[in-house]
Amino acid sequence: MKKKTIGGEIAEISEGPEKNGKTVSKKRNVLGKVFGIAGCVIGALIVFAAAYVIYVFASYHRVGDMKLTAVNRSETVYETGKEYKMVSFNIGFGAYESDFGFFMDGGSEGRAWSLESLKKNMTAIAGFLKNENADIYHIQEIDENATRSYGVDERIYLEDALSDLSYVYAQNWDSPYLWLPFLKPHGSAKTGIMIFAKGALNEPERVELPVETGVMKIIDLDRCYQKTRLAVENGKDLVLYNFHISAYTSDGKVAVDQLLKLFEDFNSEYDKGNYCIAGGDFNKDILGDSSEYFGKPDVEYTWAQPFPEGILDGSKQTMIAPLDKDNPVPTCRNADGPYHEHQLQLTIDGFIISNNITCVSSDVIDTGFAYSDHNPIRMILVLN
Repeated sequence: MKKKTIGGEIAEISEGPEKNGKTVSKKRNVLGKVFGIAGCVIGALIVFAAAYVIYVFASYHRVGDMKLTAVNRSETVYETGKEYKMVSFNIGFGAYESDFGFFMDGGSEGRAWSLESLKKNMTAIAGFLKNENADIYHIQEIDENATRSYGVDERIYLEDALSDLSYVYAQNWDSPYLWLPFLKPHGSAKTGIMIFAKGALNEPERVELPVETGVMKIIDLDRCYQKTRLAVENGKDLVLYNFHISAYTSDGKVAVDQLLKLFEDFNSEYDKGNYCIAGGDFNKDILGDSSEYFGKPDVEYTWAQPFPEGILDGSKQTMIAPLDKDNPVPTCRNADGPYHEHQLQLTIDGFIISNNITCVSSDVIDTGFAYSDHNPIRMILVLN
């Protein structure tokens, strides 16, 4: 209320309605601006999300079948009746220390803890492989150039450590930038598999495997097997198959189709009289039920399905699932968090050998999952 003198008398004049109207108007203007800004932000996020989805699907491609180029640094010819050592190891792109949990497995991380820890792990992995002094190595999940491993070319660590062996690299996948986890994204990745061996690696090739065709193809990425030959003194070939079979599939059928394609090639080579070894990461429980040896996990998981029955031809090939029943050691842990008791542990890494090869022994090398979510596996073999 305001007071005003009119004709010598004081009168009270109310300005309430006008003032209140202006206040309400100002509040409406402020709210309008807030909602306008919020609408712009939401609109921008929607546009960004739509553009990102378009980018991911437009960027998706398959590497395809291709001839590979080996670097031959050895001329060893393999002999029958002689023992040879073979090691297979999924190195988990050098990130999976014992306290590491991967976001795709239920953990929170999408990258190695740091560039320094990645280099430390790769140095340890390379040193371990060198100390094994094996004749043949199958290595999986090696980053050529990836956000998750800070752009480090991990192949160099292995090539330097195994400097007296021939080697060949095959790119397994080339994935677009994955914006998960949101604050520290997994990013893009060029990742592959490698074979190292004494002897010249002949006719190396990358053979494409079937993958999911729907949205899951973005998650499970591209897949292949790597094939090459070593000379044997009797004129035959020792044919090697290195692989990293799909894990994150919608129904598991794709992984079975991948194995069937590999085994078709394997059996064809065996029918020609050649020696064949397929070794790598099956992403299947090759013991059937690993919990019998390593205990029931505290959480149920669906990706670790039993190795499918009936797809091996017993007259041509034999599964070698490394296991010491008196002292069982798993080849893999589910990286849903730091390594702990009652975490899912199982055997998914192994070898398939043709029936003209004898497995003298096989075992899992217990590293305590110090620098990978896998333990390496080892086999002593003889060509008959």
